[in-house]
Amino acid sequence: MDALDREILSLLQDDGRMSATHLASHVGLSLSACHRRLKELEQSGAIERYRAVVAPAAVGLTFEAIVFVTIGRTDKDTIVAFEEAVVAIPAVVEAQRLFGDPDYMLRILTRDMGAYQELYDNTLGALPGVQRLTSTMVMKRLGADRAVPIP
Repeated sequence: MDALDREILSLLQDDGRMSATHLASHVGLSLSACHRRLKELEQSGAIERYRAVVAPAAVGLTFEAIVFVTIGRTDKDTIVAFEEAVVAIPAVVEAQRLFGDPDYMLRILTRDMGAYQELYDNTLGALPGVQRLTSTMVMKRLGADRAVPIP
């Protein structure tokens, strides 16, 4: 990956809808050379996907919680079952496996506290291997959806 690829990635992080023509002019490439580089970045996995970022409140998701999960058993089958179950829950918009205790951090969006309580009581507590759940409400998000720093 060279400096032009890095510049392309930076520009696309700021505006994923930028046309290839506009992108090519910004980085000083011909349209065909820019298309070629874009395809290579996509095929290499440097560009994972393109998407619109939706404001949660605009679709009625006004409650956000972070849930820390401690697993009672960490054998492979339990971990796989837990992770598959978490990925299947639409309200879990981000999940990270952590070193140490707790084992996982989940970011959850629901329409309100009542919906969160229902999810917590009926779904999260029943996930495979769960020993303990600790949650906190998000007061404010800072630096949400920041771009990946490209050296």
